[in-house]
Formats: sequence, C-alpha cells, structure tokens
Amino acid sequence: MSYLGIDVGTTGCKVVAFDEEGKIVALSYREYPLYYPQTGWIELDAEEVYQAVEDSLLEISQKLRHDPPCSLAISSQGEAVVPVGEKGECLARSIVTFDQRGDEFVPFWEEKIGRKRFFELTGTSLSGIGTVNKILWWKKYKQEVFEKARYFLCFEDFIVHRLGVEPAISFSLAGRTMMFEVKKEKWSEEILSLAGIDPARLARPLPSGEVVGEVASSFAQKMGWKEKVIVATGGHDQPCGALGSGVIKPALAMDATGTVECIAPALGELVLSPVMEENNLCCYHHAFPSLYLTMVYNFTGGALLRWFRDNFAQKEKEIAERENCDVYDLILARIPSQPTNIWVLPHFTTTGTPYFDTQSAGVIVGLKLETSREEFIKALLEGVSYEMKFNLELLSQAGVKVERLRAVGGGAKSPAWLQIKADVYGLPVEALSVTEAASLGAALLGRRAKEGIEDFAGLINKLVKVREVYEPDKERNALYEERFEVYKRIYPALKNHIWKGEK
Repeated sequence: MSYLGIDVGTTGCKVVAFDEEGKIVALSYREYPLYYPQTGWIELDAEEVYQAVEDSLLEISQKLRHDPPCSLAISSQGEAVVPVGEKGECLARSIVTFDQRGDEFVPFWEEKIGRKRFFELTGTSLSGIGTVNKILWWKKYKQEVFEKARYFLCFEDFIVHRLGVEPAISFSLAGRTMMFEVKKEKWSEEILSLAGIDPARLARPLPSGEVVGEVASSFAQKMGWKEKVIVATGGHDQPCGALGSGVIKPALAMDATGTVECIAPALGELVLSPVMEENNLCCYHHAFPSLYLTMVYNFTGGALLRWFRDNFAQKEKEIAERENCDVYDLILARIPSQPTNIWVLPHFTTTGTPYFDTQSAGVIVGLKLETSREEFIKALLEGVSYEMKFNLELLSQAGVKVERLRAVGGGAKSPAWLQIKADVYGLPVEALSVTEAASLGAALLGRRAKEGIEDFAGLINKLVKVREVYEPDKERNALYEERFEVYKRIYPALKNHIWKGEK
C-alpha cells in the first residue's frame, strides 16, 4: 500500500509515493516555466502545471503497478490563483505570489478596513501579494476573465478539481489568500463583500487531512488505478513541510533551505500581537490539527550559494561533472572553522521578513586584500544565517519560542552549513532522515484521511527520525553574537542612502 504526496511549487512539481514506514518508493519531478509578460508581472500557465502533475502521476503509476496508491493530498505554493471556467478550463495564466500587480489595491484595504483589523481578520499583514488582490486585478483590468470565471482556485484546489472532485482548499492554504478569517475558519464575508467576490466562486475550506472525495473513475482509469483513491485536503507547502519534518509541537521549528530560507515554528495558539503585525509576521493554520504556524524568511536564501556556483565556481562544476559528485561539497570543502570578519547582507532580491523591501540590495562589508576565497564563501552562509537570527529575535519579542530547529531542503545536506546555523543561532539544529518533507507531509495527510488515524502525532513521531544533531559551539557562538551586533546596523545605515538614491 502506498500514499502519494504531490508538491506543487513555483517552478516545478514532485509526486512522491511513500510506503507505510514513510520511505520513498517512487519519485517523479517535472519543471515548468515562469512567464514575465511585463516588468513586475510573474505568471504560470496552469495547464502546463497540471500537465506536469499528470505526467508525474503517470510515471509514478507505472512504477507502482503492483502497489497502487490508496490516497493522495497536495502541498501547494501559496497565493497563486487560477481563474477557471464552467468546463474546468483555465481562462488566464495564474498570477503568482511575487507578481506586483496587487500592490495598487493596498490603499483600498487601508481605507476600507485598515491594517490592524485586516491582520486581526486574516492573520496576515496587508500587502499586495494576497490572492484577493490578484482577483481584483482581473476584475479591474480583465472584466471578461472575472465575469466568466466559475471559480478562482489556488493550486491545491485547482488540482483537486482536475481530479474530478469538488474544489476544496485546506485551512492552511486558504490562510494565504487574505480572504480567510483565521479565527472563524471561514471565508471573510467582510473582505469578500468589499471585493465583490461571491464565496460560491471559491473552494470549500476544510481542515488539512479531511476526505474531499475520490479520484474520478475516468482519471483513475488513465492512471491504471483499479482501486479507489481517496483525495484529502493537503496544505500550504511550508506547513506541509513542517508536518513532514515532525514539527508538531510548540518551540520546535522547521528550517527549510532551498531557493528561499524559511523558518517555520509550530504554535499552540493563535498569536496576533502588535509585534507580529508590525514586523509582517503571519499566523495561520498548521497542517497538524489544533496547531498554528508562523514564518520568517529571506528570499535570497540558498540562491546565494547557487549565485556563487554559477559565477565563481567553474572549476568545481567541472570536477563535479567529471567525478559525479556534489558541486556544493567541493565549494564548501575548505571553508574555515572560525567565524569570518566579513558581513554579507543577503538582500540580493526582495528582502523577506520583516521589511518586504523590494528596493534593497546585497552588501558585502569587510573585504581585505588578504581575504581568502574560502572566507568569502563562508561569509555568504553566515550572512543568510545572521538574517534569520534577526528574524528569530523578532519572533522571541512576539512571544514565539524556538528552542530547536529541524533542517530540510537542499541546505540540510551540508554539515558545514548546519553547523554554521547552530553556531550563529545558539540553538541545536537537527538533520533528519526525511528528504522530501513537504511531499511526506501531504502523503501523511492523505493517509490520515484514508485510515481515520486517531494518534496522528504518534505516527509522525514514529516515521520522522532525527539523523544527527548539530550543537552550537560556545566559543564560536560568543564570537557570532559580537559580529551579529555589527550586522544589525548595516541595513538601517544604508537603506535610505544607497538603493533609494538619497544623498
């Protein structure tokens, strides 16, 4: 018996089949392009996304001929939305999270509701990225799309609909739309009324891990599935990743290092304090029952090391290709053990929390003629870690405790980076046996729905194992604390003078 977890990301999707022990038995990955039709516009072709998911499911089904799946659920990117017609067709490309068209509607919400109340309703600080603002853009500029749409669906509910099931969306993904009342667990009548959006044009919101329906017989036949396959509500990708990392109790947090660096702590209660709102810290439903989640993140994240690889590591790339080894292992092989005297501000793209500053830029401070290549490499990783330590301090000020972190994503494969994180944060960082946390989280939600599992925490704790713990070194941590005080002054000192053009 196998369980499918489908992870629909911004540039690619994964379909992973897990056995009863939580081990991967089959995996398929497909990429799809982002489109940039104008400056500030970022789109996905939802038909291409769906085709990638279907092709991956077909590949998985061929590998599982003797062990077909019994359930599936979807881990989805947030905010992105698809206008869907009466026959299920896509009426326009999906507007994705960081598309800037929604920014023009922020003053509308400030006037009609106000930032404080908007945060209290949705658990999300007011910004242009919310799904509601993308729908408002169609309403204002593409009336034929707005009027013709039967549904406005995020990617979880869009894929569910394509499987032949009535659209349903998890509370955790609904919480990313800026249309969902986090306390009442329903679409906000106030927000939808002001936006002129009929709630019947949105998917049914349900808790994660609930049965939505069964895969349509026509789709099952295409896949070669002879038994019924249950479709369950999944979740937003970060809560699904936290679930698949075993982050199911307060004070424990997921640290996901991919293109984006994201720390997501589990919360035992809804935290909607002024400190959270002032620092753009959200609070919404976890994929685990009765828990909530918040996130802090830096959009440069692991992309900074990829930037170095593509621009300055040609030799390592050639060796890795010739010897079939990991290029990042080669890049990090000789970095020094001690903290560097270089500070890197990892704002090579939009900053992330708490600033959401689209005008900021990367900064490197402290270079000297004697600075070695290896020191520079380590400083890149330290810079991302300093930024996340700053965010961890904000969480602490908001009353959110983080005592241990569980590392997932590409960065979790690097012992050197995990030790840097532990030393900078002053917290233990755990490496896991799990390699596909978001997909595993989705698969576990499907299994919970299929089997009616009562002790869900027991199952998760049984399947998710800590492989190694990186404890902070006291001496290095003390040095990093000193250097961190310098780091915290860099952005405030420069933000109004360099990239904003002020003298």
